[in-house]
Amino acid sequence: MTFSALPYALGQGDRQATIRAAATDFVVEEQLPFTPDGTGSHVWLFIQKTETNTDWLAQKIARFAGVSPVAVGYAGLKDRHAVTSQWFSVNLQGKTEPDWQQMNSDTIKVQHIVRHSKKLKRGVLSGNQFRLNLTNVTGNRQAWLNSLETIAKTGVPNYFAEQRFGHQGRNLTQVDAWFHGGEAPRKRQSRSMWISAARSWLFNLVLAERIRQDNWQQALPGDVMLLDGTRASYFVCQGPDATIEQRLAKMDIHPTGPLWGAGESPVEHEAQILEQNVLADWSVWCQNLAELGLKQERRSLRLFPQNFQWQFLTENRLLIEFALPPGSYATAVLRELALITDAAGSKIAE
Repeated sequence: MTFSALPYALGQGDRQATIRAAATDFVVEEQLPFTPDGTGSHVWLFIQKTETNTDWLAQKIARFAGVSPVAVGYAGLKDRHAVTSQWFSVNLQGKTEPDWQQMNSDTIKVQHIVRHSKKLKRGVLSGNQFRLNLTNVTGNRQAWLNSLETIAKTGVPNYFAEQRFGHQGRNLTQVDAWFHGGEAPRKRQSRSMWISAARSWLFNLVLAERIRQDNWQQALPGDVMLLDGTRASYFVCQGPDATIEQRLAKMDIHPTGPLWGAGESPVEHEAQILEQNVLADWSVWCQNLAELGLKQERRSLRLFPQNFQWQFLTENRLLIEFALPPGSYATAVLRELALITDAAGSKIAE
């Protein structure tokens, strides 16, 4: 159960680079799908944080406002070793609003304050904008350009990235022990992480096989096709035809893989056989996930970065900018470009 063993669509060749030589090399800005309405008991804060954990900052906000931690909401966790801007909500009903600017420091900057009628819940975002500065870039320049142009046109495999599985895949090891009769996690957060890791790994295995067969961007008979920009609007492709191929080329629809749970999988025919073969050795995991009450869901096999742009700033510095939808990973994009390491030489996208 090693993420680095999963196949590549493009291959890395001799290309290498470093990310996060400084926190400012990895910049992320969260994007909301709506504008806060300006009234209500919830104060929404748009905060830029540097080298700061999202959950730690949420707890700091709760203490500063004198409210319970459950009164603070955020859409999702953001990279700690980066400069990230994201929204937090604070329910101040019955409370006096503090001077939020007093929270500012070298690592925390409150950039915008607005009222809203509801709490910000997990997953309520339209995506994230990334600005990544790669340093120590080596390898053939034309090979870099070829890969960049390919990604801009056809995207990358939509892998759940390595951070989903914990340090050295620890979440997968723990969930495997649990599913084979071991002790269930006591903490709700641990339980959620292990379950998410299990579903994500099974999805990755199916995607990996599609990459090996070179059909991860194609429609197989019985494939479940997801409408672009949605999470649950899909249909079963009984047989690929010219219309399906045209829609695939335009990124209007995407072939999908399973997020395992209870109920019948909607996939049919050839695609169903492929998924059954891949997951045959993982029946214990599939059974446990179904018994936990999770529903069958689907996820796109491919990830298409929006507004994908790049610029070589110097001979060995490359700036890349793009936007990704919720639940996808910038490292899934980076691993298709090169062997990426951090400043200490540890691999972060392999």
